[in-house]
Amino acid sequence: MTPRAWAAGTLVVLLVLLAVYAAVSIPWHRPPAPRADQLAALGRLPGEQVARAREFHSALRPGSYGAMGIGLIVALVLGLTPAGAWLVELAGRPFGGNWVARAVLGGLFVTLAGEVVTLPFAAWRHTVVVRYGISTQGWGAWSVDLLKSWAVGAVIGAVALLGFYTITHFAPRWWWAFGAVGAAGLVVLLSFVLPVLVEPVFNKFTPMADGPLRSSLIELADRDGVPVRDVLVADASRRTKAVNAYVSGLGPTRRIVVYDTMITEATPDEVVSVVAHELGHAKDGDVLVGTVLGALGTAVAVIALYLLGSWAGLLRLAGVDSIGEPRAIGLMLAIVSVAGLLAGPAQAFLSRRIEARADEHALVLTGDPATFEAMQRRLGTVNLSDPDPPTWEYLISASHPSTVERMAAARAYARGER
Repeated sequence: MTPRAWAAGTLVVLLVLLAVYAAVSIPWHRPPAPRADQLAALGRLPGEQVARAREFHSALRPGSYGAMGIGLIVALVLGLTPAGAWLVELAGRPFGGNWVARAVLGGLFVTLAGEVVTLPFAAWRHTVVVRYGISTQGWGAWSVDLLKSWAVGAVIGAVALLGFYTITHFAPRWWWAFGAVGAAGLVVLLSFVLPVLVEPVFNKFTPMADGPLRSSLIELADRDGVPVRDVLVADASRRTKAVNAYVSGLGPTRRIVVYDTMITEATPDEVVSVVAHELGHAKDGDVLVGTVLGALGTAVAVIALYLLGSWAGLLRLAGVDSIGEPRAIGLMLAIVSVAGLLAGPAQAFLSRRIEARADEHALVLTGDPATFEAMQRRLGTVNLSDPDPPTWEYLISASHPSTVERMAAARAYARGER
């Protein structure tokens, strides 16, 4: 069998594994959230709050969708014309066209081009979140965080690019196999590394002071059978007024993290309710599920890229001879951008299912639907969430059930509906 035939067979096997794993690990049943309860919950929210939240999201949309559209156009121009190959050559020229320089610096050049072009939209978003009182950052702090984000992305991207093109350079016929294994391994590694090494780049974490709230959270985790190493407070207030909490890390690195804004804005019972939701993710292994799905999906993407990259028409448009050469970085990113855009609604759908299960976990663990509903109202109010977003936007990008869905789920639970 030829490498291409092996790749096609492996792709089919991985797609079957991905489908089977998703079928058994994703919660396809959602807790009931009757539409009548959603409308009743919406009617109880202050009208001015709902109007302000909708104004906020209307103000964000031009920047969000503008960045998405311009970013896609730039990716297609760099990938479906020789422009991307030219940028890679330009990056490698000071180093004599060395393939390592082309792979790493060329890849970063191409990626940075998209970041720079969409930078005005990011600035637009910042002005909106500041105007509506969500962000507490000035332009200086915002710029520092942006540079940190670019730096972290550059480090991860450089490692990925060097690894990928080392494989394509030394195994030009079988790089799809080694690349699929390497990409899947990188996804798994990042699941462990990011919470420990990357989160502290953007926030300062301090242990929560001993007291009733800390004791309640530790007791809640113990009762749920989810061991945690510590309860930390993140200094989120230096950049935002939004409230949140989460459970971070895997195994020995797992810890409960509460925004300092959550402590000041919410009642202790509401903090407990949010953490109960987050413990649900840990209890049901959602991070592990996401990691496995991500690893399988990434391996599938590498092999699909290899098969699609033999299409002579695409190679001719990009002005390259093979998808496995550094000069084809633009073409690779264009394919990935289109695939990501098409896969977005499916990913959002799966995420909503997982989040709904975590909501149900919180209701069962605390046995307090009234506080859960109050907590959702608080989150929506402080974070300026649209409580009942347009259907088209919900289906395309909503990673969580809407505020009124979650409030309705609490009401249904209180009536004994499961």
